[in-house]
Amino acid sequence: MIRIVIAEDQRMMLGALGSLLDLEDDLEVVGKAGNGEEAISLVRRLKPDICMMDIEMPEKTGLEAAEELKGEECKVIILTTFARSGYFQRAIKAGVKGYLLKDSPSEELASSIRLVMQGKRMYAPELMDDMYSEENPLTDREKEVLELVADGKNTKEIADELQLKTGTVRNYISTILDKLEVKNRIEAITHSKEKGWFK
Repeated sequence: MIRIVIAEDQRMMLGALGSLLDLEDDLEVVGKAGNGEEAISLVRRLKPDICMMDIEMPEKTGLEAAEELKGEECKVIILTTFARSGYFQRAIKAGVKGYLLKDSPSEELASSIRLVMQGKRMYAPELMDDMYSEENPLTDREKEVLELVADGKNTKEIADELQLKTGTVRNYISTILDKLEVKNRIEAITHSKEKGWFK
């Protein structure tokens, strides 16, 4: 029997999910939480196999709870309406084994739980597409400038190395910040690393 804790702040959704999963012969809902804080204490007390959580919840979000539960035996599955790649990347870093969307068919939910129990990872296909289809918007020259910034070089050093005027390098940097929609050089470097765009 697969023992499950569900965390969801919408009570109707919490009840519906519980009933749905209890219909399956091999699944048993052993606890229900209304926020991330409750989810953590239920997992630690009941030691379920799976904790299925929403993201947007009071007190602690599902992602914060997942980060705190990292290293526990319990496998975390996120069930949310948010198909945001930033959320998804954070969930993967937190060791989440499944990231499913609430508009998926209900039978997919039970089979995803079983597959996660077998050691597989279950991620909504549209999120995988997003993650890998996002192209780097920078030109080759802009990438070169950003890599030198990441190496700790200042504007003058970059200009010398690329045989450009310092004003030109400044223009490149401001274009990079605009394209990546970030405020400063550090954010530009962090953003590019998170997207896996650095060589």
